[in-house]
Amino acid sequence: MIKGFKMKLYEGMEQEYIKRHNELWPEMIDMIHAYGGKNYSIFLDRETNTLFGYIEILDEELWAQAADTAINRQWWDYMADIMETNPDNSPVTEDLQLVFHLD
Repeated sequence: MIKGFKMKLYEGMEQEYIKRHNELWPEMIDMIHAYGGKNYSIFLDRETNTLFGYIEILDEELWAQAADTAINRQWWDYMADIMETNPDNSPVTEDLQLVFHLD
């Protein structure tokens, strides 16, 4: 299953966002894989500071459970100062509709 979504960075936080993801915690990587995520990519539109995420997941229900892990909550807290977030520090995300896919 393929998921696409978008998020929003605060102005001037592009390099910090890239730096933090280049130093992604090993525990976060393990959690993503444990909850069925792979081929995870995030793209940045520099004109709008919009992030576009792409991830392949095994199961929507399993993937949704990842949000409640301690490591995921720590990551959200760590990233909250550089991007738009909800009151629980989860990133504000909007799912994107898949309109074309080619293997």
